[in-house]
Amino acid sequence: MNWEQLYHPGRVGKNSLAGTDDSRNPYQIDYDRIIFSSAFRRLQDKTQVFPLPARHLVHNRLTHSLEVASVGRSLGHKVGLWLSEQYPSREASFHRFYTTELSSVIASACLAHDIGNPPFGHSGEKAISNYFIQEGEKSLKALKAQCSPAQWLNFTAFEGNANGLRVLTSDLHGSVGGMRLTYTTLASMIKYPCAADKSGKGKSIHQKKYGYFESEKETFQSIQATFQPPALDAEGTAYARHPFVYLVEAADDICYQIMDIEDAHRLGIIPYAIVEPLILDFLPEAEKDSVCLTLKRIKDNKQKVGYLRAIVIHYLVDACVNVFQSKEKELLAGTLSNSLMDNIPEPAAKAYQQLAQFSVTHIYNYAAVVSLEIVGYKVLGGLLEEWLPAVLNPDQPISKKLLTLLPEEYKSDFESDSLYIRVLRILDFISGMTDNYAVSMYRHLKGIDLPEIK
Repeated sequence: MNWEQLYHPGRVGKNSLAGTDDSRNPYQIDYDRIIFSSAFRRLQDKTQVFPLPARHLVHNRLTHSLEVASVGRSLGHKVGLWLSEQYPSREASFHRFYTTELSSVIASACLAHDIGNPPFGHSGEKAISNYFIQEGEKSLKALKAQCSPAQWLNFTAFEGNANGLRVLTSDLHGSVGGMRLTYTTLASMIKYPCAADKSGKGKSIHQKKYGYFESEKETFQSIQATFQPPALDAEGTAYARHPFVYLVEAADDICYQIMDIEDAHRLGIIPYAIVEPLILDFLPEAEKDSVCLTLKRIKDNKQKVGYLRAIVIHYLVDACVNVFQSKEKELLAGTLSNSLMDNIPEPAAKAYQQLAQFSVTHIYNYAAVVSLEIVGYKVLGGLLEEWLPAVLNPDQPISKKLLTLLPEEYKSDFESDSLYIRVLRILDFISGMTDNYAVSMYRHLKGIDLPEIK
């Protein structure tokens, strides 16, 4: 790969090049299309880590995505300026893209990086997968028999990243190409550019998980054909990452670890005396003294944590930019097998690992977080238990009733849609739900609450 071939203003679902207007480049238009979409708006009622409490302002998927986009914009801006300086003899279009447009690409991809996540955080993915695993040899045996191995894995290893590509590009809501985003933005958010049956092969980061459902295979392959990254198989179903993916991933890695600890402190789960050294340890000794002097002047502990968060994010952005620069050849060859954050220098590398381990023990296994995961299993499993029989056996009286409740855009054409597509449309419906809507529908379908006429 080379830096000239890694951007293209063409849009999915549209033969012509992406348009511009007087004030926005094509990638700013991507950003605006994402932020005004209903799929993005629903992230405000989707769990990040903690249940969404009434009294405390903690992160949900929407606020997390906005913050990741902010960090991603900084990463893209710094890397873009560096690339422009590295190659001064390149054409004007090269310098325009890397000095003014790359930041919009990374911000847009960051904004959309969680748009395919189901309700209840990552436990929602596990809950959906678990249902299909449990029922694969029972009520879903006929479905499994009609699916290819990769299609069946789309259900038994449901992946929010792959679902994100579907949300952004499918014709679900009547528009060919979905949101019609640029190929560049979409390529930048495909963390795992491989099919479901090629994921988990070896130790490569490119195939740790998978990045598209079989329903989006053609779209995925058109994106890869545009940028021509190294192929990892002969069938064209697995590729090396686009280099911009590493910047999107770094923005997410930087944000979620630091923000999760800040939320835990805000909720009173972790005292300030523990938070301060965990975050300070990211900084070189030479920088700690001035930071500690500023901390002494701040009286409120929440404001202290906010200050530490800002300092460390700034430091980690610069560290990841330096890693990106040092790994340029590997990025272009498609051989970098771990993340930018995996390559940051000491003491930040050790501090990042310590914070990750601490979070697993004291945050992700906190009682309220675990309870929410259990709720996710119950609610999503219960919804699938009601909706899947309806699409598998549409002629049953109860199925006909249920299918009338399905929003129009999620209804299948039972004469032309395969069983795989019919089930996928139910997953479109359920995975797109907010936490509260999923709970409400579960209670109505199970007869716990009676629906109200409003």
